Amino acid sequence: MKKLIILFLAIGLSSCDDFLKENVRGIISPNNFYNSDPEAIQAANGLYVTYREDVYRNWAGITTWQFFGTDEIMPSRIFGGLAAVMDYNLTETNYANAYGMWQDLYRVVGDANSVIANLKDNDKISIAVKDRSMGEAYFLRALAYHNLTSIWGDVPFYTEELTLAEVGVLGRTDKSQIRTAMIEDLKIAEGLLPSSYTGSDIGRSSKWAAKFLRTRLHLWLEEWQEALDACKDIINNSPHKLMPTYGEIFDVNNQFNEEAIFGWDHLTGVQGQTITDSFNPRLRDEPRNSAQRNEFAGVLASRGEEFNGYGLAVPSDDAVAKHPNDLRKPYNLMDSYLGYDLTYTYLKKRTNFDFVQSPRGGHGEWWITMRMGQVYLMAAEAANEVGDASAYDYINAIRDRAYEEDASLSGLSKDEFRKAVQDELKWELLGETERKYDLVRWGIFYETIKNTNYGRFSGSENVQPHMQYAPIPAEEIVLNPALLESDPTNNGYR
Repeated sequence: MKKLIILFLAIGLSSCDDFLKENVRGIISPNNFYNSDPEAIQAANGLYVTYREDVYRNWAGITTWQFFGTDEIMPSRIFGGLAAVMDYNLTETNYANAYGMWQDLYRVVGDANSVIANLKDNDKISIAVKDRSMGEAYFLRALAYHNLTSIWGDVPFYTEELTLAEVGVLGRTDKSQIRTAMIEDLKIAEGLLPSSYTGSDIGRSSKWAAKFLRTRLHLWLEEWQEALDACKDIINNSPHKLMPTYGEIFDVNNQFNEEAIFGWDHLTGVQGQTITDSFNPRLRDEPRNSAQRNEFAGVLASRGEEFNGYGLAVPSDDAVAKHPNDLRKPYNLMDSYLGYDLTYTYLKKRTNFDFVQSPRGGHGEWWITMRMGQVYLMAAEAANEVGDASAYDYINAIRDRAYEEDASLSGLSKDEFRKAVQDELKWELLGETERKYDLVRWGIFYETIKNTNYGRFSGSENVQPHMQYAPIPAEEIVLNPALLESDPTNNGYR
């Protein structure tokens, strides 16, 4: 039986707008596709579309598993499946959006496998396009497996084109084995991808994004020297650097700034995202003095602004109480606006109240997921573990930007420095990236959640050590009983 490739295609690739707008699903035979450069680019673009439209587009996307249920972000109210995440009462059938994430990430894996297999020895495609498209596929597949192993631990692993029947009998592969394989793939990607882009290609994955992700995987495997070497390469040789001030990182008028290494681009009103809506306040909650609500709405309107978001994702009570009084605080915590006290404290850097340029349901903000601030702190972590004194240079570069007065660290023990990095990552990247993954990686997930104040949610009372990973959804187990062969407990949930 002829294998079919299921791809999300971005048709019409002459501009960035086209790349962002199109989302056409097709079923294409390898025999009549991959015959030209535009078709190869279409195939690679399809991988971005799945991420942008399904994984990173809305409040119920991958962020559910990256910072909700941590010491960083919590819902302002009980809402949908997030209650199960925050209360740590997940089951095989009560799992928030886990089933959708599993399907979306494996869709990327399957499509990336097809792109690589059909381009590798294809002499109909120019070398430049083949290299870039394959590099993107290697990178985006590795990113999918990074998320899969971080959320579920051991998962099915395959890098060849397989039929649905073949995929449906795969058991789980050890997560460390998967990470090791993806490190090798990312090294290939680094050799294929360009260092930077211009014009309509800005925002695509570069060799530095691949190296960033490889660093993350080295850290998971405690390959400290390899992680440090990769960070040094990014710091010393990439076009990226720390922005002079923290606030400049999040300037909506300069989103593709020098600090940003990779993220997910969206197009206002056409293929916009709703993640910003989850951070934007809603007027029905604000301001704290409800008698001022109409007046406040008028003041906002005079500025071309609205509080028209979901008001859902807010810094945890714990983060609000413990945030240091540094230069990042005004961008991380907003408890008043235009002189009005607010009911909730919001993550200011993730909001945009401009209802014309950033409308509800169609925000165009670039969702940055990799930036230089994290590179410096990953370098500090790795350097500390190998006893390299440069660890202080890296962490103090971040602290120098974060504090008005000198806040340099020195003379710490290895354990003290490790804790300092963990704390610094929290405040530098609050609500931006993969806090839960890091808590698991550091082996402090359980103790952190047990000691975090979640307000109305019961996570700190309910959490158990095995809950560092999610249960594989029951629907997948019904389709593929082999998922229980290596672990009949389904990550401890049975």
